[in-house]
Amino acid sequence: MPRTGTGPDFIEALARGLEVITAFAPQRPVMSLSEVAAATGLARPTARRILLTLEELGYVRSSDKGFALTPRVLDLGTAYIGSLGLWDIARPHMERLVARTRESCSVAQLDGSDIVYVARVAVPKIVTLAVQIGTRFPALQTSLGKVLLAALEPEELERTLAIPTRSGLAPRWQPGPDERNAALREVRARGWALADEDLALGIRSVAVPLRDGEGRVIAAVNVNVHAAETSVRTLLDDHLPLVLQVAGDISGDFARLAAVPHAMAITRP
Repeated sequence: MPRTGTGPDFIEALARGLEVITAFAPQRPVMSLSEVAAATGLARPTARRILLTLEELGYVRSSDKGFALTPRVLDLGTAYIGSLGLWDIARPHMERLVARTRESCSVAQLDGSDIVYVARVAVPKIVTLAVQIGTRFPALQTSLGKVLLAALEPEELERTLAIPTRSGLAPRWQPGPDERNAALREVRARGWALADEDLALGIRSVAVPLRDGEGRVIAAVNVNVHAAETSVRTLLDDHLPLVLQVAGDISGDFARLAAVPHAMAITRP
């Protein structure tokens, strides 16, 4: 996160506070003051003041082992989701899709070169990677991410993929520029994306875009299956038509909500 902005209204202290929050990760859920300072590049006194402020606000707790985030941090993410009305709009459609496919369904948006899950209806299955709202994965190796990346203009695509992933995951599929561009051209041409164990073994999914009233891609929705249980043919022949139908229904609700006077604005992130 940058510590200097482009204008006089940039608040460096706020940027530093957010940087401290995002320094925590699954592989380091508890950190000492020194570890936070090292992870953020902040001076120890600065890191200490920020941590104590966050603790007083309820976003961080301290113990003998160090500092850790509290569940209140989730409020920051759910405020974003709530501001879009995404969950309320998508939930009934996703629930019907899960009932028909008996597979988990997710909605995600881009954040840098990653996707972030913003809505999910899951079925109890053992999978290689756990997913919940707020989980992030490298976009290029997921069906959701392929859909979102394919919607970008070439220059924006290059800038997006140049941003380092924050997922901490090394995906199986590591394409070069030519293979990557060919894959995204195919997604644009057919209007949906398949990920066949590109991210990790055992994970197979198909995704389609969600659009606003002007046709802009604002998110993506998918169905994911276990590769040992569901073939690519079954995924495409049986599940993809249902995902396409649900995407149309959700997109239609987005457009109708945005058209209502004084309705909640649905904007591209």
